[in-house]
Amino acid sequence: MSPTSSDYVRLSSLLLVWTATCAADLCNWRGSGLVREPHSRTVQQVRLRCTEGAVEWVYPSQALRVVLEPNLSSTRHTTICIKPFRSFRGASVYIERAGELNLLMTEGGRPEQVHCFRTEGRQTPAIFLQASPQRDISRRTVGFRYELLGNQSTSPDFRDTVLQALCRPCNDMELLLAVCSSDFVVRGFIRNVSHDSERQTSLVYVSAGRVYRQRSGVFEHGAGAAGAWRGPIRTLLQCQARAGPGDFLFTGTEHFGEAWLGCAPRYKDFLSVYRAARRDRRNPCEFPLD
Repeated sequence: MSPTSSDYVRLSSLLLVWTATCAADLCNWRGSGLVREPHSRTVQQVRLRCTEGAVEWVYPSQALRVVLEPNLSSTRHTTICIKPFRSFRGASVYIERAGELNLLMTEGGRPEQVHCFRTEGRQTPAIFLQASPQRDISRRTVGFRYELLGNQSTSPDFRDTVLQALCRPCNDMELLLAVCSSDFVVRGFIRNVSHDSERQTSLVYVSAGRVYRQRSGVFEHGAGAAGAWRGPIRTLLQCQARAGPGDFLFTGTEHFGEAWLGCAPRYKDFLSVYRAARRDRRNPCEFPLD
């Protein structure tokens, strides 16, 4: 579905009447569409300064413009991904590029599907939400999480952007870098694997004896003093993940509160690679050996 030229004109005219910036913290915003006069043509505007966070707009009315201005001087983030809440109802989402609005998603889309787009040059990323015409807004909530990704890929597709070359084994240098820079690094075994044909993903359920690092609490400690760490890791369905015996070192990235599998060698193979690199002084970081 694509917006018509009249949509561009109507939405662009709304951009000319922004309100002052709405209250928000650096990463997240929650507000209401009922803060202005019923017939006002003003646009609520929000400015966020983080590379990830969430927006929740209850009782959506007229329009909301979310400007993403991460306070980073050295890192260029050129791909933006948003993931709507399951309760997303009441608005269409547009991406603002060079003064024009391009339709990204409508409220009838698949829940929790990730949508990505690229920014160009030095443009400030902006997400424009237009409330759907409705008589009863009491049960409408427009919400999504956002992430700004580094210049990892020229593809706007989420899976291609953050899961490059996911199914192939990592070489030695990729493995050494993974344990230094991954969002999570855990040692454990695979308890079970489930497959989701609709999302084209597999969910690997891991029981971990040790969590070396994690960013957002995907892995939780079980009950009792001897309880193991447990957590799910996503991967692409095409990687044909399956349960099996073995002690693995799982690494990867975290996006929208989910862990995505990166390098996952058997632990004994990792030890061999790491010890050889340390002996030759080629290890990019120190890793705690058990």
